Amino acid sequence: MALLGRSLVTRVMGNREKGGKMKGVHNSNNNYQSKIAQFVVTAEQMHQIEERVFVAGMPVAALMEKVAGLIARRIEELYPLKGSENQLPITNHQSLNIGILVGPGHNGGDALVVARELHFQGYKVSVYLAFPKLKELTSQHARYARSLTIPFFDQIEPLQDCDIIIDGLFGFGLERPLSDSVADAINKLNSWSKPIISIDIPSGLHTDTGEVLGTAVRATRTLCLGLWKQAFLQDQALEYIGKAELIGFDIPLADIAAVLGATPKIQRVTKANAYANLPLVRPPVTHKYKQGHLLLICGSRRYAGGAILTGLGARGSGVGMLSIAVPASLKPLLVSHLPEALIVDCPETETGAIASLPDGINLDSYSAIACGPGLTTDATPVVQSVLESDRTLVLDADGLNILAQLELSPREAPTILTPHAGEFKRLFPDIAEPTKDRIEAVSLASQQSNAVVLLKGARTAIANPSGSIYIIPESTPALARGGSGDVLTGLLGGLLAQASSPQMPIAEIVATGAWWHAQAGILAAKERTELGVDAFTLTQYLIPVLRGIV
Repeated sequence: MALLGRSLVTRVMGNREKGGKMKGVHNSNNNYQSKIAQFVVTAEQMHQIEERVFVAGMPVAALMEKVAGLIARRIEELYPLKGSENQLPITNHQSLNIGILVGPGHNGGDALVVARELHFQGYKVSVYLAFPKLKELTSQHARYARSLTIPFFDQIEPLQDCDIIIDGLFGFGLERPLSDSVADAINKLNSWSKPIISIDIPSGLHTDTGEVLGTAVRATRTLCLGLWKQAFLQDQALEYIGKAELIGFDIPLADIAAVLGATPKIQRVTKANAYANLPLVRPPVTHKYKQGHLLLICGSRRYAGGAILTGLGARGSGVGMLSIAVPASLKPLLVSHLPEALIVDCPETETGAIASLPDGINLDSYSAIACGPGLTTDATPVVQSVLESDRTLVLDADGLNILAQLELSPREAPTILTPHAGEFKRLFPDIAEPTKDRIEAVSLASQQSNAVVLLKGARTAIANPSGSIYIIPESTPALARGGSGDVLTGLLGGLLAQASSPQMPIAEIVATGAWWHAQAGILAAKERTELGVDAFTLTQYLIPVLRGIV
């Protein structure tokens, strides 16, 4: 990292009152860690937060020692020497050769302090110094490390025999493409297939977009310092980041709030966030219609499974009443899979799609509507009719494909669009490629459509027209299966039908549902392996995610 990419020093500094004065009050560690896990910052915001820390009196050198000391201890935990008290069964090393990549700035200074500390603990350390000219503090650490007889090299090749590589070339804030000797060194490093731990962010990644700036280190693990950077939530960066973890340093929450605001624009959806909203609260005296009535409009003769999976997702939400509108020929099939649901049989086209909703159906009688999975584009009149309703509406799959052919005009009622990248591009052709910067893309799409937009991906992003963005920070490739999105549509529809409380914003409900869906996939993959999580199996893991809440 560039020194301004580490953070948090509450134990050292305490919380500060206005004017920078200390309050001498410590945060509860668990509560504090839970709070900072939600925050996401750009490079510029991280610079501003750290500048407040330095202005308050924290010496740069002291913060570097704190940061690097924690990094070194984490590396010792991950790769302990034989006979150490932290020894892991899978690492049984009498001695480990560790290569340290050192850049010119404070990220390189962090790496040199790590090199020193690991040297003192008995590790064999070698340093690749990528640049002859260093910042003053980094230069001082380099001089001291040399005095300890730690070998330094100006080429990366001598580190090829090392067991582990620590990447301290560049931290957050890098914007220029890497080239020449540094790029060549990174490319050679990536070809060695060795464990690589990057400090703060893999060198060569753009901090905000996750873009590869010419080339980038492919880390096995990244120790993000202080606060999560946006790149960690961008799909295009994930293959470079490896396994990510946050190394926090107790930045006063007042300093974070001063830069990000009382309600940050971007938030990671954590277990604590989601569990605060789940399960949805029910009064002791209630009945089924008070727990929401959801109408699903889905399925066709060709895609009957889409209706079943969407219905099973809605069932998992706990919605009080579930109605499912399908082509008349599918009614017996849906009744057999979802006997508790009211199956509305609809006139169908020659192709087996829903031609129209029955004449007697009253859309105003439902708490929410979810429409799209398995419809086919022959169901265009149906999508037009629900767009004209005043009910909360979730559109997915063919509902979105049909919407892309229509004029995208904002609805007054709450609308939730749930595209994957391909559907997103059809809906919003004038917005830049969503995989390049999904956070920016989903924000623009939400403002343009006046809808809550959920952009599916490895890091699903949800945006509210007011500007709030929620990111699901973990998922699993197990969800890359046909039908997984149908389950999500049903789950979201069920949650929205139940959530009558005005204190829970629509986007927050959607984010909670997306987190729940991702966690069901993760849990199923742990028990069944990634190949064993078909969409039907996924529905069976929705309720187990909630165990432990009550």
